[in-house]
Amino acid sequence: MSIDEDSSSYLRTLDKITRLSIDNHYNVYKRFEWPDSLPSDAQWMSPELMSIHGTEYETQIDEPTRRLLGKWESINFYSLNVHGIRDLIMEVTRRIHMPGYEDSSEFFHRFIGEENDHMWFFAQFCLRYGPKIYPDVSLRIEGAGDGLAEEFLIFARIVIFEEIVDYFNMRQGKDQRLDPHVQKINWVHHEDESRHIAGGRQIVKRLHERLRETASPDVLAKLDEYVKRYISMSVASLYNPRVYADAGLPEPHAMRRELLEHPARRQRHREFVKRIVDFMVGSQILTAEEFL
Repeated sequence: MSIDEDSSSYLRTLDKITRLSIDNHYNVYKRFEWPDSLPSDAQWMSPELMSIHGTEYETQIDEPTRRLLGKWESINFYSLNVHGIRDLIMEVTRRIHMPGYEDSSEFFHRFIGEENDHMWFFAQFCLRYGPKIYPDVSLRIEGAGDGLAEEFLIFARIVIFEEIVDYFNMRQGKDQRLDPHVQKINWVHHEDESRHIAGGRQIVKRLHERLRETASPDVLAKLDEYVKRYISMSVASLYNPRVYADAGLPEPHAMRRELLEHPARRQRHREFVKRIVDFMVGSQILTAEEFL
């Protein structure tokens, strides 16, 4: 494919996504109902998505505690969304109408508006029914410095975050075992994120194609390692010792370490990220080596 053909395909994709965003626009302040509380026996997270699924804890913990754990894991998941969305909005805002992003700026405007709505409704859920947002304790890993490599890593982080979140949203949005308000917030987010992921993939792929033309093999290898570490850290953020403590479980830090290393959980981790890893391997962004 020639450069002109590639650019034309890129523009058509972003234009289509932007038009879909406009056509599907909604008033976030009218989209949701916020009851004073959720029923005490409500299920807040799909059992298959909880961090104890497939482990001994799943059978050892009694049903009331499992439901309480589901509540706090849900609050943690939405808290991660609040922090992650805030960070990605900041990065994308810096690039609107900047050199190199002229073709993407219209998409960025829609993206920022929708992500701000998402941050609002996730924060509303946490503060109304937590009532708290878990603090952001994610570790920051050093970037690639200035230039195209850093631009690539920024958008790679954004699309990785969105893909992992969407794995949960898509399944919980369809799970009729969940409280209807929980189900709805997940499905609404999934509908918007499907567009953001499509656009983000295009940007990441385009940036990495440019890197392969200019960067040394050593730089490309370091970027491969960085992206894999970021994926692993993103998965690990789903395991929060504060969640286990709030559910009344003993030794929350030891529990987190045990769960992260459990063979059944490691398999689940690969499922969480399969879609984005397959895309990145297929686009020659990542090597196909096992890393989770």
